[in-house]
Amino acid sequence: MSASPKAATGKTPATVITGFLGAGKTTLIRGLLERADGRRLALIINEFGDVGIDGDILRSCGSPTCTEDDVIELANGCLCCTVADDFVPAIEKLLARPDPPEHIVIETSGLALPKPLVQAFHWPAIKSRVTVDGVIAVVDAAAAAEGRFAPDPAALAAQRDAAGTVDHETPVEEVFEDQLLCADLIVVNKTDLVGPEDLARVEDLIRNALNRDAKLVRASQGAVDPLVLLGVGAAVEDDLANRPSHHDEEEGHDHDDFTSFVVELPPQPDPVALAKTLEEVAGLHGVLRLKGFIDVPGKPMRLLVQGVGTRVQTHYDRLWKPNEPRRSRLVVIGETGLDRDAVTRAIAG
Repeated sequence: MSASPKAATGKTPATVITGFLGAGKTTLIRGLLERADGRRLALIINEFGDVGIDGDILRSCGSPTCTEDDVIELANGCLCCTVADDFVPAIEKLLARPDPPEHIVIETSGLALPKPLVQAFHWPAIKSRVTVDGVIAVVDAAAAAEGRFAPDPAALAAQRDAAGTVDHETPVEEVFEDQLLCADLIVVNKTDLVGPEDLARVEDLIRNALNRDAKLVRASQGAVDPLVLLGVGAAVEDDLANRPSHHDEEEGHDHDDFTSFVVELPPQPDPVALAKTLEEVAGLHGVLRLKGFIDVPGKPMRLLVQGVGTRVQTHYDRLWKPNEPRRSRLVVIGETGLDRDAVTRAIAG
């Protein structure tokens, strides 16, 4: 891996990894940790909701570059909305360590807007100490091909050509586009789930959303060379004028368009049946994201559940720890108006 940009700038580089719910940000980071080549990395993980799942996944990766002290998890909030209370103190804590990280990786919530977070690097407490090396946006190629972010890419392109702006049909589209507009590098992930024509259509969708050049990289299961992800040297905090957002004229932003809750479950003896139920519930109620850990009786390992729309995947990720409560719980995320009681009943039976 290349030498840290700190040698030239005197600042610790930070990479912001953004992307909509379920795009594969955590998988990409896990691969980055496994190929860190001894470089000291630290992670700040932010999630939408009360229960953090991604931080737990990364702590279980088994990499010496990912110890408990290397991961700071900030759940139940958006980093760009809690700068003073959460984000800046987290950065200061990492920099104050006897062995401070050589690079900080920040995984935003799938509903976060990256630009306000980058603006936080102008705060006096960290301005002279940290620089944003680059913003990486991860795109779920399969979800994009299904029309999750722009039901009619050709119509959106025509609208932009005619009026210079786009009227978004859903808040999902707006968040997706804002994430792209701030990116230096766009990882088109899950390419193994789409054919060549759909992949070309997805990349056209991405390029139509951009107002400047950004490099596109294709990936399957988040596998990207660390040399591509780190060492971009963009100093993004000094380039915000070239990264427009739909929220530039606002004092701030909120997430009133989305909701999150946790469903507690009894032990699940049949993971296949559970996955089928979750697929049906997601399709019936319009659930955007499902993720969590499940206790399967008789199995020494916990079952990790990951759902994006109606695509649900499961696998055993690690052994249950001694004296660790074998709880079964799922985080459910959807647009505001999602019927919490109906979803909970359908999942929990």
